[in-house]
Amino acid sequence: MPEKGESKRAILETYTKEHSAEYQAQALIDLARDMRKKIKDFSKVDSIEIHTSHHTHYVIGTGANDPQKMDPNASRETLDHSIMYIFAVALEDGKWHHEDSYKPERAKKESTVALWRKIKTFEDKEWTKKYHDKDPKKKCFGGRVIIKMQDGTNIEDELGIADANPWGKRPFERKNYVEKFLTLTKDIISRSESDRFLEVVQNLRNLKSKQLDQLNIEVIDRIQNIQRKKIAIF
Repeated sequence: MPEKGESKRAILETYTKEHSAEYQAQALIDLARDMRKKIKDFSKVDSIEIHTSHHTHYVIGTGANDPQKMDPNASRETLDHSIMYIFAVALEDGKWHHEDSYKPERAKKESTVALWRKIKTFEDKEWTKKYHDKDPKKKCFGGRVIIKMQDGTNIEDELGIADANPWGKRPFERKNYVEKFLTLTKDIISRSESDRFLEVVQNLRNLKSKQLDQLNIEVIDRIQNIQRKKIAIF
């Protein structure tokens, strides 16, 4: 915790996640969304190289040597930590969805699996250095991507900072946060409850201590009535 009178700087190292995936994947999803425009036929892709930081390569890349990261039957939690899967889906779809992009049928799509297995990651010391930069404005979580086509041509591009990052090319504004809230809570809370919460949360400065309970959200009856499984982790 900051000392009395000390500037509260930690918020400067907290980054917005536009996409529901590992943070190291954010910039690479944005990059895939741009690079796909240069590819007419994804079946003509020969291989894809992602040159990135030590962390990205060894934790969510092929450097992890984890066969599950290449497995169409892997769990959502594993796919969320597979930049190969994430990049393949983002490249094909041009977007990322918190539910649809993880569905079993999406992961098992034949064209996706073929593209997925053509992707390898490599550690680049320059990207590792950027990853550990202490200046939030220079800190990078992305990488450089080389898409090699079967005709011998290469499509190359790089992105270090996610679009939604405060220093990205399209920093999140309040309307983006509201849109993300509406997307994530669709079919979970009613529209009237959504409107009520958004009004309250955007008026935090004026709330009294006894009004903080208004920040609680009531989900729809269908969700409330779902029976919990008897066997669970917690």
